[in-house]
Amino acid sequence: MAAVRTLIAALAPAFLLAGLATPVAAQMLSEGTEFLRAIEKRSEDSSKVTEILNVPGATVINARDLTSGRTALHIVVADRDASWLSYLISQRANVNLADNQGVTPLMLAVQIGYVEGVEALLAARARVDVTNSAGETPLMFAVHSRSTEVMRVLLQAGADPDRRDNSGRSARDYARLRGANDITNDVLTRFERPASQRAGSATYGPSF
Repeated sequence: MAAVRTLIAALAPAFLLAGLATPVAAQMLSEGTEFLRAIEKRSEDSSKVTEILNVPGATVINARDLTSGRTALHIVVADRDASWLSYLISQRANVNLADNQGVTPLMLAVQIGYVEGVEALLAARARVDVTNSAGETPLMFAVHSRSTEVMRVLLQAGADPDRRDNSGRSARDYARLRGANDITNDVLTRFERPASQRAGSATYGPSF
């Protein structure tokens, strides 16, 4: 019996922690859901968002929707809300968090042709050559939609027109498929940066 009591005493802390883990996780999940709901309803009551973020130790700024994986940044970008985009960035929202489809806020801004959002996210160090689950980059999305102004912004930020997706095609390839006279080819030629100055050209480790 003494041995059994000793074993129970040794395992008690582990059982206690296991019992506490679920309520703590549930609380964090609830706070994240509440925050995203407040973001969606910010036009009705913006004070709710700031109230949540001003709680000491709050970590909900990067909360993700359980179903879609969307963050607060995805929500305000989809609404083309420049003021709230700027505010969330100032609160250190992670501009590179992707949803469940691998779509980042930058990709979303490109897809809807939201130039101001693209510029703001790039200024906040969004990865210009980030890829989704299909290997597609923001520049590819811009070429597909013929968003020439978005293409210009991405290229000047160092987007690589020769980076390939999972099918083996690059943004340049997709532009050429539109025909030699398509405006996307002209934009690529005029605004692409030299290979050494593109976002993916950095090298790591010692140089000799």
